[in-house]
Amino acid sequence: QVRLVESGGGLVQPGGSLTLSCEASGSIRRIWAMGWSRQAPGKQPELVARMIDGGMTNYADSVAERFTISRDYAKNMVYLQMNGLRPEDTAVYYCNADIRGDPDFTSWGQGTQVTVSA
Repeated sequence: QVRLVESGGGLVQPGGSLTLSCEASGSIRRIWAMGWSRQAPGKQPELVARMIDGGMTNYADSVAERFTISRDYAKNMVYLQMNGLRPEDTAVYYCNADIRGDPDFTSWGQGTQVTVSA
């Protein structure tokens, strides 16, 4: 089992910045990728950013050049630095971890709300 706990959400004005944090605990050695997804009201979930062990990253086109994902392996943390926030970034953001198993599976955090509004 891997437990994920997010923090750092809140209300920010358009153009502002916010950093989300996610702490992993449990069977962390089995994690081979971590990322962030989001879901806005009435919309499908969207993968925002993902980092695979070794450092390879990928981003949704809508956030590339504005968001940065990073990991601190010593602290079992993953972060999402969000700059240039827009109202359309408003959503619940979820941390996720891909875990080796039989079969492989994905764990999810409880989510943290990000609201971008003047």
